[in-house]
Amino acid sequence: MSLAIEVTGLTKSYKTKSGDTIDAVKGIDLHVAEGEILAFLGANGAGKTTTIEILEGFRNRTSGTVQVLGEDPQDPSRSWREDIGIVLQESSPDRSLTARESVSMYASFYDAPRPVDEVLEIVGLTDSSGQRTKALSGGQKRRLDLAIALVGNPKLVFLDEPTTGFDPSARREAWKMIEQLRNLGATVLLTTHYMDEAEHLADRIAVINGGLISAEGTAADLAEQVKLLTRIAWDPAEVPAEAIPDLFRPELQKTTGELAIETTEVTAVVHALTDWATSNGGRIDSLSVMKPNLEDTFLRLTAGGEAQ
Repeated sequence: MSLAIEVTGLTKSYKTKSGDTIDAVKGIDLHVAEGEILAFLGANGAGKTTTIEILEGFRNRTSGTVQVLGEDPQDPSRSWREDIGIVLQESSPDRSLTARESVSMYASFYDAPRPVDEVLEIVGLTDSSGQRTKALSGGQKRRLDLAIALVGNPKLVFLDEPTTGFDPSARREAWKMIEQLRNLGATVLLTTHYMDEAEHLADRIAVINGGLISAEGTAADLAEQVKLLTRIAWDPAEVPAEAIPDLFRPELQKTTGELAIETTEVTAVVHALTDWATSNGGRIDSLSVMKPNLEDTFLRLTAGGEAQ
């Protein structure tokens, strides 16, 4: 497996004005395969932005080894710069230029750019290519940011919270664009505060907490690591508490109008409930089974993390 990003023992420390040392990144290992979409998640102050800026070549590390597309981003070549695309949280393209003019201008900075019309089509700006940047909607401006990042035909794209502030429809459209990057063969490192976005887009997820990688894997892998339970709830008017086997009675939760159990034995509990309802000629229309989602997992993994 070829790696687009290979990080070993990465640390970054800062000196405060008072002379104290703050360890923002405390020795992380991170590997991203070519063509992979990795979601890099962390709470504010977890060391996420520091790590990303080191990978992008904007910040020097304190120690450790970093290889991005086969080079050290601390001393990159010009060709390396051309192979990197970056979408920042905020950008300020020239407001007086049209979308096409903006993309064309950035294309001129590269030796072998992707055709401007092709890029505009990829990001869905063909019909708006003649509009001035200042007249574009928020979603269209974000598309323009992505177009500018893609016009150099990068092998690796950094997407820093690309859909912040989008409405649900615009976010879904942005997801389609990001998925197209995989079709183009690009590797993507994505940061986001939207857990559903990470779960939908990423092949793998890495969570940084307190300057350390606390977990890596698919959303299912991470959920397994923290051993979160599935919540089963129903109306006691449909199935009484007595229908639950003695084994699960200690886990039974009683609230007004609802009974619930949090368990890993989902099949056994649901079977007991439906078997009682069937045997007693009743129904259990209120039954709900709620698996833990990535947000639940993330909160468990980052609980008590140090802010740096």
